[in-house]
Amino acid sequence: MTVLIRKAGPLDTRPMAELLNQIIEIGGTTAYTEPVTGEGLAQKMARYPQGAAWHIAEDEQGNLLGFQWIAPNPWLPPEAVDIATFVRVGQTGLGVGSALFDRSKASAQGFGYRWINASIRADNTGGLAYYQSRGFEDWSSTSGQGQGFAKVHKRFDLD
Repeated sequence: MTVLIRKAGPLDTRPMAELLNQIIEIGGTTAYTEPVTGEGLAQKMARYPQGAAWHIAEDEQGNLLGFQWIAPNPWLPPEAVDIATFVRVGQTGLGVGSALFDRSKASAQGFGYRWINASIRADNTGGLAYYQSRGFEDWSSTSGQGQGFAKVHKRFDLD
């Protein structure tokens, strides 16, 4: 299967929301617990006009396979950026996440970030393995008490 990566835009947010909502409905792999809308994702996309990048992965027919974004996070230092990855159910392990990360990593470097943070639910073994396979290393964790889910925070140095 050929995986094509391109920048995501507001017109992509409806199918992105549909993909994410399928993941949310299954549960256990994302901190999102309520359905999202295309409008909500478009607003999130517009929140950071600079220093953020959104990419989608498609097959040769233009079917959405996954998406990934990097964006500033106020609890991170200015030299770091957050990353989030979502791959269509049944399409994991096929190189979608790897292709997305290659593009997001290049974007982060282009913005001048020094490292990328991934905050993963501690019970999301697939997500933990994905970021580990990309070279991310544990740097912090949160218990989840009063905040929802326990999370492992992984770091990828761009230098």
